Amino acid sequence: MDVQSFVEQVSARTMRGIALEVAELIRSGAIPVGTQLPPVRDLAEAFGVSPATISGAWKQLRAVRMVSGGGRTGTWVRGDQTSLRPARYEDFANYGENIQADLRFASPDPELLPDLQHALAKAHLAHNLHSYVREPISLELKAAIAGDWPYKDCTFTAINGGYDGLHAALQMVIVPGATVAIEDPTTLRAFDILEKLGARVIGVDCDSQGPLPESLAAALQQRPVAFVYQPGSHSLTGKRVSPSRLNQLRKVLTGKSTLIIELDGLAGLASAPPLTLGSAFPERTVHIRTFSKSLGTDFRLAVFSSTEKFADQVQAYRNFREGWTSRILQCIAATLLTDPESLREVATARETYAKRRGVLTDALAERGITVSGQDALCIWLPVSDQQYALVTLAARGIAVQPGSRFQVTPRPHIRVATSFGMDQVDTIADALAQAVGALDGPILRS
Repeated sequence: MDVQSFVEQVSARTMRGIALEVAELIRSGAIPVGTQLPPVRDLAEAFGVSPATISGAWKQLRAVRMVSGGGRTGTWVRGDQTSLRPARYEDFANYGENIQADLRFASPDPELLPDLQHALAKAHLAHNLHSYVREPISLELKAAIAGDWPYKDCTFTAINGGYDGLHAALQMVIVPGATVAIEDPTTLRAFDILEKLGARVIGVDCDSQGPLPESLAAALQQRPVAFVYQPGSHSLTGKRVSPSRLNQLRKVLTGKSTLIIELDGLAGLASAPPLTLGSAFPERTVHIRTFSKSLGTDFRLAVFSSTEKFADQVQAYRNFREGWTSRILQCIAATLLTDPESLREVATARETYAKRRGVLTDALAERGITVSGQDALCIWLPVSDQQYALVTLAARGIAVQPGSRFQVTPRPHIRVATSFGMDQVDTIADALAQAVGALDGPILRS
């Protein structure tokens, strides 16, 4: 875009005014996405302002991802809206009508969720129903979850899903530019949350027992405000932190001030409860338990434990928004978490998911591919070339997730969902074997 046409469309001469007017021109399409903006010094001279004024305006637009770049490479129009979008969560390839097996989404099978009718019939009995008292958790839900919580002496808060809890917890400690250490690989949406909050992410490498102590120690040298990991069954790999590894992590974290955030996304479906650092560091541990996988995706409900002070800070933040989580939803969840028939249904789902995952892992083992881990609703499969694997599978009508979306340091992997029944398991296993066939040697270890 040339300087003259730009000056004719922008009347403001202040940093904020220029940013606002350019944002409106981008939204209206007058400045299309992909346009390279004129050089800063040329615009500053034409506007009769300092280069710092133009640079400041571009910085404001860059913060909301409307423009990108800068310096010698130039500044480019990146988007046409000022609201942030979860880029990884919304970035799904379009496979069109060619897809025969959609293995992208590791979501619960609706046929395996507990029956809601009994719980719905009791929801109107929730304590304080329709009250404006902003209690952090209902009496019913607290009673249902407190007994098997992995550590004591904590305050419970009900929130609107696990990622709402993660966002709220990180919101308390992150200022733009702050560092956060996170296990690598990890949940996809954690990256979008951290990007939105302006955090700098450091990956902590993992092995079959969980985060590596030496990798966490190296990350702690950069003084992260938080360390996020999954102490129970990992939602991607199915691996679980061992007691000995937890003790090693405890030693590494001793004497630090880093907030510890533990994610338990497979509550009810894991074959063993998660461990926790909350017993060692109750003053700086947030443990988040999500119920959407076992009770249903419309249960936008989770519970986290923390100190009373931290819970009060989160509640103050929530008072700008929803204030509290629906007591009706909490009462339904409490019933399902204590009703014997509902618990049997969840146990059946747990066994069924394990069998479905086992069917595919056994089929892969017959083809020389070993997959480790358990409990997860997917398998985490290393490949020689990620793009080759994706294209090869797509040509066979099979859609999977690229592993790079779940990683800080990209290593070639794919994620294959296993939560739904596989009628064509041999066809799928053959395709997966072909997709990873470029690897050296017959055995692959995730």
